[in-house]
Amino acid sequence: MLPRKKLSTTIGASNHAYLHYMVKMGRAESVGQAVDRAVEIARRLDNRATLERQTTVYFKGLTSKAAAEETDLEDALSAASQEMDFDQP
Repeated sequence: MLPRKKLSTTIGASNHAYLHYMVKMGRAESVGQAVDRAVEIARRLDNRATLERQTTVYFKGLTSKAAAEETDLEDALSAASQEMDFDQP
């Protein structure tokens, strides 16, 4: 486990209540862990938004030839995935 850092701050009353609710419901073992989980979720959402923006920029910047190659790759991957049984271990 990574070393923990001390965080001393004030937060909104509803956020404070939510963190304690997470502990009460067993979603976190402590308020500190609840903060960690909330930050992890926020970071994941930020990362997804960044990836979405970068993907959009990538595809908008493609030449028509490169876009056609991407479409061919997409079609091949889609066809290959149809042959896979994702329910098998």
